[in-house]
Amino acid sequence: MIRFLSRFLGLVFLAAGFVCLVYDGARSIANNGVRVTSVSDLAFTLFKDRASALQGSVEAVAPWLWQILVLPLTLAPAALIGLVIGAVLLWIGQPARERIGFLSGP
Repeated sequence: MIRFLSRFLGLVFLAAGFVCLVYDGARSIANNGVRVTSVSDLAFTLFKDRASALQGSVEAVAPWLWQILVLPLTLAPAALIGLVIGAVLLWIGQPARERIGFLSGP
């Protein structure tokens, strides 16, 4: 069940990353320049109220965590993050390989 869920979420993240890549490509062609959607832009578009409170809640837990980990992740391209997370989830959810040299039946 966990493998199925991991593969399903992996495919969803891969599809979302590909959609972001196509969206950025279309915007870049229309604007005659490279335009990249960051994770923070995507979060503000999808979750308007909650995204603005993210910095305060992270800094309440650990002030250094915002500068070291969360801020660089929010400035990264959304397509790249989606594709990487999807590939990792697909790799985690792959079925176990059959062992070579062992009998599978009596």
